[in-house]
Amino acid sequence: MSARDAPPTEVTGAVPGPVHDVPDETPHPTSGLDDVVHQKARLGILAVLAETEKADFTYLKKLLQLTDGNLGRHIEVLAGSGLVHVEKGYAGKRPRTWVTITRAGRRALDEEMAAIRELLRRFESGGAG
Repeated sequence: MSARDAPPTEVTGAVPGPVHDVPDETPHPTSGLDDVVHQKARLGILAVLAETEKADFTYLKKLLQLTDGNLGRHIEVLAGSGLVHVEKGYAGKRPRTWVTITRAGRRALDEEMAAIRELLRRFESGGAG
């Protein structure tokens, strides 16, 4: 009988890797990541605003290398979640849009960074320890 004709081996459901006798009841750090904040462009917007307090649309667009439409949509999502405040006005005769981070936005960014730090700590230590 060739290997091709041999009966299938029994699958036990075991997953190769380290065996843990007692499951860790602490949630994995990825459970602390916020889908609104974690998206690359939105995380960038919040990080820049945390550094600058206030930025105009053009500055964010150039710094983060986004298109008008893409940046506009991400700002809408953040504003809709209360993480940024949008103010429209004029600088001379030119229309301008300024974006500031809110307290909730700062708190959300802090929580996101804490989750990322914990994920990195676990990764670098080689496990959940």
